[in-house]
Amino acid sequence: MAKSIVAIVGRPNVGKSTLFNKLAGQRLSIVDDTPGVTRDRVFSSAEWRDKSFMLVDTGGIEPDTHDELLAQMRLQAQIAIDSAQAIIFVTDVRSGVTADDEGVAQMLLKSGRPVVLCVNKCDSIGDPPPEFYDFYTLGLGDPVAVSSVHGHGTGDLLDRILESLPEAEAEDEGYTIKVAVIGRPNVGKSSLVNRVSGENRSIVSDVAGTTRDAVDTTLENEYGVFTFIDTAGLRRKSRIEDNIEYYSNLRTEMAVDRADVCVILIDGTVGFTEQDSKVAGIAHEAGKGCVICVNKWDAVEKDDKTMQVMRKQLEQDFAFMSYAPMVFISAKTGQRLDQMFAKICLAAESNALRVTTGALNDVLAQAMNRVQPPTDKGRRLKIYYMTQASTKPPTFVCFCNNAELFHYSYQRYLINRIRETFGLEGTPVRLVIRERGEQNQTLKS
Repeated sequence: MAKSIVAIVGRPNVGKSTLFNKLAGQRLSIVDDTPGVTRDRVFSSAEWRDKSFMLVDTGGIEPDTHDELLAQMRLQAQIAIDSAQAIIFVTDVRSGVTADDEGVAQMLLKSGRPVVLCVNKCDSIGDPPPEFYDFYTLGLGDPVAVSSVHGHGTGDLLDRILESLPEAEAEDEGYTIKVAVIGRPNVGKSSLVNRVSGENRSIVSDVAGTTRDAVDTTLENEYGVFTFIDTAGLRRKSRIEDNIEYYSNLRTEMAVDRADVCVILIDGTVGFTEQDSKVAGIAHEAGKGCVICVNKWDAVEKDDKTMQVMRKQLEQDFAFMSYAPMVFISAKTGQRLDQMFAKICLAAESNALRVTTGALNDVLAQAMNRVQPPTDKGRRLKIYYMTQASTKPPTFVCFCNNAELFHYSYQRYLINRIRETFGLEGTPVRLVIRERGEQNQTLKS
């Protein structure tokens, strides 16, 4: 089930980022801090009262500005508004209602999205100051008095947000595998979706700075039923490149959240780039099944060693996700797409695998017999037992006598033994180390 998007907007210097950090860092149970996106770190997946949603921070909005940087921030905020299911509009009680607040309020009213009006910097406990009541004039309903610095009122704010979010609809997914095709611009994401669907369909917007609902593509073949999620993003018609990057990251974030498996598309004619690593990192940290596909292989000048050389190089570049299988494809000609579908199925199966505690502890016993647990200054690590806590990704909990003795190398060794035994290809694996009276330590691999 896809998470709802909650955008935090407002004019500059009203405390949006402080509120974002307060909600993400203290008042909420963080599911995952998202890496590999913009330098401003504007995403956080979170939970409140057992409901998950994604917070999106934005730059300050000045509706009538002619400054290019501020105009860019306004465009980014508009993108977040268009993508959101609910909006937190942050204002500053010390400044009172300004003309820019009124302009932002009109912008939000036109969006048709549910808006919760947050009057920030109400730092004193008790009744809000008299200026608080001026914000009723914005026409957005009852404001919520909040202190983002101290945390006052944030619980009431989140309760109001949950009330405004749409009810989750039950989805009958059956055996459909949801696939997000992700990658930097111009690697052939649209071409791949068009090829596998057998249609020449437009799945992106031509207009810079706008969005529309993603159009999913469902298809069935000899490998099963698949739903390909639109992540093609925006065509490059805007001269504000940072805005394009922001938009692409947001769309990738949303698609990965909904997916079972992520196909990470690389341009074979260009090779590996830093942006490829950032995009792949989003899927890896989200714990999704992953398949690396090197596209445009038909256009690469090659001999009998070209694929082997590139595979070896990419294995080094993607060393942090060595579990991901690699397929060299052509969306244009359909080359090796059958192999891609086979690897997608394998990654989905591995990502959802459930292992019995008995089988898991058999593997643990064999692994410890082969390689004894480490010692330090006469103390030996004792691992009592292991159990699986969850799937998607497979997450295993080890109970031991001393977490400090459970060295990274031995954790890696156990993960590799689990992978080999149960055939966990195409999925990250989490190992949680639990010791009485201590917080969990988690290794991601």
